Amino acid sequence: MQEAAARSLRRGLERLRPLAKNRTLRYGVPMMLLIIGGSFGLREFTQIRYDAQKLHSKMDPALEERIRKNKISLESEYEKLKSSDFDDWKNIRGPRPWEDSKSLQEQQQQVLHSKPS
Repeated sequence: MQEAAARSLRRGLERLRPLAKNRTLRYGVPMMLLIIGGSFGLREFTQIRYDAQKLHSKMDPALEERIRKNKISLESEYEKLKSSDFDDWKNIRGPRPWEDSKSLQEQQQQVLHSKPS
């Protein structure tokens, strides 16, 4: 009985030998399983990321209420800028990296105070 089982096992292995030498089954199928399985795995990991972002984006109700009360529109900001006067501004250059900023600021202050407007 055991000899018959061993013979049938040998015959089965002999039938599988050509399949083991087949390059498509040896390299292609595992590669396709890795690619397809990886896509499903990545979907799960990215879903965890988006769920965590939803939890962090929830705001305090008091803060949400303050944001709703302080509605700032583009039109209101434009009106503020329209009423501003930009005719008497002066272009003052900042210090270069090799210059001493304190001394340059003092010189600019002296020049501004000495010139009558």
